Amino acid sequence: MARSKLFLYHLLALAVVAVWGVTFVSTKTLISAGLDPAEIFTIRFSLAYLGIWGLSLVQKRKEKLWSRNWQDELLFVFLGVTGGSFYFLTENTALAYTQASNVAFLVCVAPLFTILLGLLYRRFRQDRFAAALERVGSGWLLFAGTALALAGMALMLFDGSRVQVSLRGDLLALGAALCWALYSLFMGKMTEEYGAVFATRKVFAYGLLTILPFLLGRGFAPLSLFAEPVVWGNLLFLGLVASLACFVAWNLAMSKIGNITATNYVYLNPVFTLVSAMIILGERLTPAGAIGSALILLGVVLAGKRNQ
Repeated sequence: MARSKLFLYHLLALAVVAVWGVTFVSTKTLISAGLDPAEIFTIRFSLAYLGIWGLSLVQKRKEKLWSRNWQDELLFVFLGVTGGSFYFLTENTALAYTQASNVAFLVCVAPLFTILLGLLYRRFRQDRFAAALERVGSGWLLFAGTALALAGMALMLFDGSRVQVSLRGDLLALGAALCWALYSLFMGKMTEEYGAVFATRKVFAYGLLTILPFLLGRGFAPLSLFAEPVVWGNLLFLGLVASLACFVAWNLAMSKIGNITATNYVYLNPVFTLVSAMIILGERLTPAGAIGSALILLGVVLAGKRNQ
C-alpha cells in the first residue's frame, strides 16, 4: 500500500483515539448524573447498532446476516464480549470508583497486553490469525517496557494518598485493558475478511446480547433524566460518534496498519482524557499517580519498539 494511504490510516487511528480519550469524561458525567454503567453501554451500543444499519440502507448495500461458517460466528460472539459488553462494563464500572484519568492511564496498557498475548498465540497456534498478527521484537525492549509499565501500574494501584475503594476501580480498568487486547488479536483479520461495516455490526449485536444478563434486576434511571441536555447530548456522542463512527474507522485502520501499530495509539488516549478531565471534571493527578502514568506510557512505547 502507498505510504500516503498508510499515513491517512495512521491519522484515522489517531483521530479515533482522541475521541475515545474524551469518552471517559463523558461516561463519568453520565454516571454522576445517575445512569448505571450497564445502562449506558446498552443505550450507547443500541444507538450505534441502529446507526450502522441506517448507514447500510443509505448506501443501499445488501448486508448478509451471518458469517461464512459457525466457527467465525462464534468468534464474532467472542469479539462482541471482549470489545463490547465486558470491555465497556468493566471500564464504565471502573469510572464509578476512581478518576477518569486513572482509568484512561490503566486501560492504555492494552497495547502491552496485545503484544504479550500475540507472542503467546504465535507460539502455540499457526493459523490465519497467527499469520496476520504484526510481529514485534521480544528481546530487552519488551522486557524493559513490561517492567516499567508494571512499576507504573503498581504506583497507581497502591498510591497511599488515595482512598482504598479506588483500588476496585483500578483493577476493573486493567480488566478492560485485557478485554481490549483480546479483541485486538482477532478483529483486524476479521475486518479484512468480512469488511469493516459487517464486522463492526456483529460486534455491536453480540455486545448487546451478552449485556442482557447484567441488566436483570437492575433499577433504571427515570425517563425524566433523559430530558436533560447533558444526558442525551453525551449519549448521542457516545453512541453515534464514539461507537458507530469510531468503531468502523478503528477496525478499518487496524486491518490496514496492523493490530500492534494501531493499538499502540491507545497510549495517547490518557493525554486527551487528562486534559478534558481537568477542564470538565476538575480532576488532578497525585504525585505518585503522575509518576506511575509516565512509567506506563514509557513502558508501552518501549515494548512496542521493534528490535533491530
